Amino acid sequence: MLNQLTEVKASMSIYEAQEEEVYGILAEFSNPGTLLHAAQSVREAGYSHFDTHSPFPIHGMDKAMGLGNSIIGWITLCGGMAGLALATWMQWWMGKVDYAMNISGKPFFAVEPSIPVMFELTVLLAALATVAGMFALNGLPRPYNPLFFSTEFLRVTDDAFFLHVAASDEQFESGTTTQMLQDLGALHIETIRDTGEED
Repeated sequence: MLNQLTEVKASMSIYEAQEEEVYGILAEFSNPGTLLHAAQSVREAGYSHFDTHSPFPIHGMDKAMGLGNSIIGWITLCGGMAGLALATWMQWWMGKVDYAMNISGKPFFAVEPSIPVMFELTVLLAALATVAGMFALNGLPRPYNPLFFSTEFLRVTDDAFFLHVAASDEQFESGTTTQMLQDLGALHIETIRDTGEED
């Protein structure tokens, strides 16, 4: 009976391991220079779904990873223009159409007294668009990430440098990718699995 129970538990463990989806491969590097070189080599090998993690920004990493300019500036510009247009329309509608008042022969709508409202709404909507765009582009909020279950990855905010290649990359193949990271001088390589469970 005990042997049968052990066999059932073993088969369940194998089944659960198969159910866990591979999220990617995490490699630790010794210093910022080797991480920068590894990122450039991974990009040149044709990978596009990878990311680097370090305790501080590394100069030249964006170029090494092949990252272009962020579109967040355009999102901010669109938000600001929308705020300016909204403020202009509000000032015109309220002063000339909805609640027109003849005061000392002043025009119902003029740009000069409308500038404070135009400025404030331009800044407000630009700021809101920037924050919303940043959250959307970064995929936030995301309280769960399979990388958090790696005990080695906990040192990323202290003194460790990591490169993560996602399994969603078209070039990803567990054995080939692992060998490439080893050849690049990785100190530690770990296969990250997505259990789909949040602690």
